[in-house]
Amino acid sequence: MSRRRRPFVNLLGWLASLVLRALGASWRIRFEGPNPLELGPGPHLGALWHRGALVTAYLFRDRGFSIPVSTSKDGDLVTALLVHMGYAEPPRGSSTREGSRALRGLVRTIRRGTTAAVLTDGPRGPARQSKVGIFAAARLSDTPITPLAVSARPCLRFSSWDGMLLPLPFARVVCAFAPAMAVDAHARGAAAMTMLQELDTQLDRLTDELDDRLSLPDEKRPHEV
Repeated sequence: MSRRRRPFVNLLGWLASLVLRALGASWRIRFEGPNPLELGPGPHLGALWHRGALVTAYLFRDRGFSIPVSTSKDGDLVTALLVHMGYAEPPRGSSTREGSRALRGLVRTIRRGTTAAVLTDGPRGPARQSKVGIFAAARLSDTPITPLAVSARPCLRFSSWDGMLLPLPFARVVCAFAPAMAVDAHARGAAAMTMLQELDTQLDRLTDELDDRLSLPDEKRPHEV
C-alpha cells in the first residue's frame, strides 16, 4: 500500500470499526458448545466460513487475536478495521498470492502464544470449501482446529460470493463451537484431504443448524442485499 493511500485507508478502517462497535453493542449474543477460550489457556486456532467475518470481528474484539488477511486492496481496508477492533497486525497473503509468507507468519504468531482464526474458504471462495492452509497451520504449530459458526436474526446477507452476514440492530446472534480437531503432524496427501473434508462437514453442520434454528418458518435464510 502506498504511503499516500495509507492514511485514507486507516481512516476508513477506524470509521468502520466505530460503526461495527456501535452496531454490535446492540446485539443479543449467545455462545454455545465447547468454547476454547473458556476451557483453558491458548493459543487456539479457530476455523470458520468467510461469511462470518464481520460478526466474529466484533465477537472477539480487543483480545489481540490474529486473522490472516489477503494482500489485495480490500485486504488493506480489512487490516485497518481489524487493528482498530483490537486485533494483532495480521499476516498477509492468500491461497493464490504470497500464501507461504502468510502461513509462516500465522505459524509464528501461534507459536508465540497468540490465538488465531482462519476464514478457511477465503479470500475468494468457492464458499464452504476449506483451503489446505488451515491444516498446514495446525500441523506446523501443533495446535488443534476448533470449528465455529455464526448466524443471526434479523440480518442482512450480501450478494457476494461468501454471503457475508451483517446482523441488524438488536439482532439475536449465536456463535457455536464444535469440539477441537486434533491434527496428525505426519498426515499428508489423502489423509490431509480427509481431515479437511471432516472440517468442512463440521462447519456445514454448525452453520446449517444455526441458520435453521434462527430462521422464521417463512424465512429460511437471511435477507439478501
